[in-house]
Amino acid sequence: MTDSKLRVRAVAKTYPGQDAPLQVLQDIHLDIRPGEFLSIVGSSGCGKSTLLRLIVGLENDYQGEILLDGQRITGTGLERGIVFQEHRLFPWLTVAQNVGLALENATLSEADKQRTIAEHLDLVGLRGFESAYPYQLSGGMSQRVAIARGLVNRPEVLLLDEPFGALDALTRATLQDELRRIWQAEGITMILVTHDVEEAVYLSDRVVVLEPRPGRIKRIVEVDLPQPRQRTDAAFVAIKDDVLSDFGQLPRPSLLPTSWPARSAADYLFAL
Repeated sequence: MTDSKLRVRAVAKTYPGQDAPLQVLQDIHLDIRPGEFLSIVGSSGCGKSTLLRLIVGLENDYQGEILLDGQRITGTGLERGIVFQEHRLFPWLTVAQNVGLALENATLSEADKQRTIAEHLDLVGLRGFESAYPYQLSGGMSQRVAIARGLVNRPEVLLLDEPFGALDALTRATLQDELRRIWQAEGITMILVTHDVEEAVYLSDRVVVLEPRPGRIKRIVEVDLPQPRQRTDAAFVAIKDDVLSDFGQLPRPSLLPTSWPARSAADYLFAL
């Protein structure tokens, strides 16, 4: 047993099906250390996002236990924030108002709320955009707003469900660096679901590999590399390739034939 604040114990999740029940998760055991950056990777349909939804409390009908600070998670709570792939900003609200929505139930004075909003917009690099509307923002800026909204309650755990999946490669790389910086500055636990193995290795202390149907933990990979990391570093590439091997992704040379069969002119048809 570790001193982890978040514990997942024998978790299974089944949805009703037309012909038979569909089991999405099976026997998930996981201890997540305080302040850890943990990524969950796996092929589509392996239950990554379902597990995240259970941890955040969006679904309560499951078998097993998910405990935070020793208490079973039942429903959403201010101690857990979440950021989705779609930023889900309200177009009729300003940036500051969108972030402030997460403080609706907070026991803070209006002045404290405004100060907290300003601090978190500064944290994600959006000082000066408080009065902007979502249509005036790029995709990357919109996700920064979503991250600020997820952090503004100062949760113990921030859950991220493919937050950069819809962004272009350059914006994605930039926001990965920003997320790493925010994680180090805030010192909270972050759990990232991603299809991008390189992203997982770049950001995480550990990478959880799920295998599908039903989703089960295949293994957990320690990423014992100092931050910030270099994507071209040999040790980084070795860990990335090790994780990719779980998905049967072969190096490009092995996908090509080692030799080509000899052919003669008789093997070809020529148009006249």
